[in-house]
Amino acid sequence: MFHSFLIKYAEIGIKGKNRYLFEDKLISHINTVLRPLDGKFLVTKEAGRIYADASEEFDFDEVVDALKRVFGIAAICPLVRIEDKGFDDLKEQVVKYVGDVYADRHFTFKVNSRRINKAYPGTSETINADLGEVLLQAYPELKVDVHHPEMLLNVEIRKTCVNIYSLVIPGPGGMPVGTNGKAMLLLSGGIDSPVAGYMIAKRGVVLEATYFHAPPYTSERAKQKVVDLAKQVSKYSGNIRLHVINFTDIQMYIYQNCPHDELTIIMRRYMMKIAEKLAQKNGCHCLVTGESIGQVASQTMQSLQCTDAAVEHMPVFRPLIAFDKQDIVDISYKIGTYETSIEPYEDCCTIFVAKHPVTKPFLDTIEKSEKNLEEKIDEMVQTAIDTEEVIACW
Repeated sequence: MFHSFLIKYAEIGIKGKNRYLFEDKLISHINTVLRPLDGKFLVTKEAGRIYADASEEFDFDEVVDALKRVFGIAAICPLVRIEDKGFDDLKEQVVKYVGDVYADRHFTFKVNSRRINKAYPGTSETINADLGEVLLQAYPELKVDVHHPEMLLNVEIRKTCVNIYSLVIPGPGGMPVGTNGKAMLLLSGGIDSPVAGYMIAKRGVVLEATYFHAPPYTSERAKQKVVDLAKQVSKYSGNIRLHVINFTDIQMYIYQNCPHDELTIIMRRYMMKIAEKLAQKNGCHCLVTGESIGQVASQTMQSLQCTDAAVEHMPVFRPLIAFDKQDIVDISYKIGTYETSIEPYEDCCTIFVAKHPVTKPFLDTIEKSEKNLEEKIDEMVQTAIDTEEVIACW
């Protein structure tokens, strides 16, 4: 019965004179996710409202699932839009709406009408009362509750039509992707980094990603796992270019020349250095990681200080910094990355983890150890960047 959707946004509404830019970006993303579906939709905006109107039949669940992946949408409201033929016709349409949408009508309700068309006869209060009376006559099992109704029937009387809706499906919230710059995500095969990418994209940030591959210590299946994760995140963030860096030679060089309890920190620092160079090369404004304070040895406050010091020209954002592990797991379930993340394919970090890694490193000590690498490390870093593999993930 539904042929339209009212798309509500939240934070976009406070953007003042620039609001139209955010609205237009949101409309562009809505068009993108609806284009592959069988139904033909026209997406328009009108006085703070965004509508998606279908010109033919469509799969309701498929459309809702697509819209629930568009950042910037606060709520999705399946809508009945009718021509304004007067109040008597509106009464009939409201009764029909409730009868069509609700098979079981044993619930409390309230009518909430808005007269955008001020020439429409009556006031919002009298319209609420009259429509409520009609519904009670048609469906005696209904009960009115103006304070805590189980069903809120919204009736918007606009200039050329009347909108009727009661279902409000939560959207993902956030800001439309592409309205807040570009980031380079350090993506591994674990649970955390895909969630970090999702969280930063939710703030309107375009994503690129870097994955550090270490053949033969990590398999092609491990790389494919990361590609699969990037594709899953891209369902929310839009297209992601994955930069695959061969890190084997650098890891072995560090392993051979640095104290083993410092391996994790030093390897992580060189990952950050390489990721920063890739970020600069590809127009990114920051690095993003999936680290959370104290989760593992490389994520203590002192360890994070040491890894941050390797980045010279841009900030490092950590959306999960204060999350408990269960919080992260819950989001990974929601966005569909959990099952892929727990596949038993090792990434390059886990292969070279020391038995007793340092948990409270001192930066000057780490930098002193890195002097053992000076002979070849710069050349090796440049070779790793020059031989990157770029994979389109969408």
